[in-house]
Amino acid sequence: MNYRTILPVLMVVLTGCLAAQAEVRITIGHNSGDGTTPKFKFKNVPLPSSSNAAMFAKFTIVDGESDPASGGLSKLNDGKLPDEEDQPGNNFFFNAGTAGGRLEADLGKVISLRQINTYSWHPNTRGPQVYKLYASDGTSENFNVAPTNGINPESCGWKRIAAVDTKSTNDADNGGQYGVSISDTDGIIGKYRYLLFDIASAESDDEFGNTFYSEIDVIDADAAPEKAAAEPAAPESFAIKTADGKCEITITTTAAPELKDWAENKLAPVLAEWYPKIVALLPSEGFTAPAHFSLILKPIYGVAYTSGTKVVANSTWLGTELRGEAIGSLVHEMVHVVQQFDGDNPGWLVEGSADYVRWFKYEPQSHGADIIWLRKHGKSFSPHYNDSYRITANFLNWVSEKYDQNIASQMNVAMRENKYDEGLWKKCTGKTLQELGANWEKEIDAQLQSPASTAPNKLK
Repeated sequence: MNYRTILPVLMVVLTGCLAAQAEVRITIGHNSGDGTTPKFKFKNVPLPSSSNAAMFAKFTIVDGESDPASGGLSKLNDGKLPDEEDQPGNNFFFNAGTAGGRLEADLGKVISLRQINTYSWHPNTRGPQVYKLYASDGTSENFNVAPTNGINPESCGWKRIAAVDTKSTNDADNGGQYGVSISDTDGIIGKYRYLLFDIASAESDDEFGNTFYSEIDVIDADAAPEKAAAEPAAPESFAIKTADGKCEITITTTAAPELKDWAENKLAPVLAEWYPKIVALLPSEGFTAPAHFSLILKPIYGVAYTSGTKVVANSTWLGTELRGEAIGSLVHEMVHVVQQFDGDNPGWLVEGSADYVRWFKYEPQSHGADIIWLRKHGKSFSPHYNDSYRITANFLNWVSEKYDQNIASQMNVAMRENKYDEGLWKKCTGKTLQELGANWEKEIDAQLQSPASTAPNKLK
């Protein structure tokens, strides 16, 4: 037997086996529902780190632009995590209506990469991550440090490391929290200074398909063990039961400790009393109102918004309205919790219905939508039934008093069941929506031209 011949063959086989064993590995973690917490804890992906190489990296947008509502590039490596699922200011994402873009991370020097981990969080289709990752040590003669869209990075000194796509074929499963860990079975991905993330939008059915990236970690194989990212403080919250005992309301004041006493002693009793009253005002066959909803008080843009069974309110604005509109504005949001609309309903009627309950059922004595309020705009004011909020609330109250006292309830049923049609107005009142609107506007105009009432206009 010729051992000199066999030995080289064995060496080639062994070398080939070893080479085949070393490969890039992409691990994907996904949390949804109750599994999503500010800890970003996954079964198979490391916790976010607050002491990794990305903390000292310079992130640059190579192509594309940041969405104005985004928190900016600094959110990718500040070691801080969002504390809820829809928090634009604590994430980075590309501008609405675009297909994504390219980000570069300059680590400052060549390091041995053990892992690149990316994290995202959103309740819907802006949660999944879709990107290609390239890396370079920057020493290639034709190295292009900023290859824009249309330039293949592999043609100018970059190496493709991985292609990531965490989308589910079922859109309903795409919401939640994602963690992606890119590593190599050999222990080291390679020695690189630059990383290029070629990021695509997660969907293109509408303008809001760009992923909310919460953090990017780069783990140096030669560095000391990294520390987990700082977790947000445990929410300071309390829960109350509604007057009928059928619903629990959780109120969180972590970001607004100055409102804690007001929330407990002034706001909570009103919400507990009025939730079952609103449920009774807006019933429909086979419908059961949510048995739990949450209210978070914190600084945000605007006044408040409701998403499903979560209400978020601007604590800064509330603080200026504690003796004015603060509580009433949250009664309005609580109506949205009870409505539970999930369809293409007219926005003017959705908001007008909530204001109708607020101004004409909860606090009619504040005159926030009646003729006393309308007169503040002057005799030249020309309201229309579909002007939304207070104006539509006034219109609904007028229709209720003149034609059908259950008009708001019947419109609510139709919208909740996705069966709203303008023909419903004639069915309930004998007149078309346009006829009702014209008659109401004529009467309002006459009242505006008449001498002002001396009735008081006190706020709660």
